[in-house]
Amino acid sequence: MTSKQRAYLKSLAMTMDPIFQIGKASLTPENTKAIAEALEARELIKISVLQNCMDDPKELAQMVAERTKSQVVQVIGKKIVLYKEGKENKKKIMLPK
Repeated sequence: MTSKQRAYLKSLAMTMDPIFQIGKASLTPENTKAIAEALEARELIKISVLQNCMDDPKELAQMVAERTKSQVVQVIGKKIVLYKEGKENKKKIMLPK
């Protein structure tokens, strides 16, 4: 992913609300499955890491990205933004070249 594409995705994510929260149970298989399904449907999602979660948000972002085969766009504080390119016929976000 180029810096131009990352900047574009960051700008899209700024207006989004988090659709998932990771709490003290950390990353469960159920969370991972739900996040993967949301990525298939939306391509770009925002996740909030709650205060009672003892894991580092950057490490969590990497784990989620690996498990869902997505890319970490950014981690700011306790907010994670992930992107997964949609299948050819279902693409919603057109990235700049």
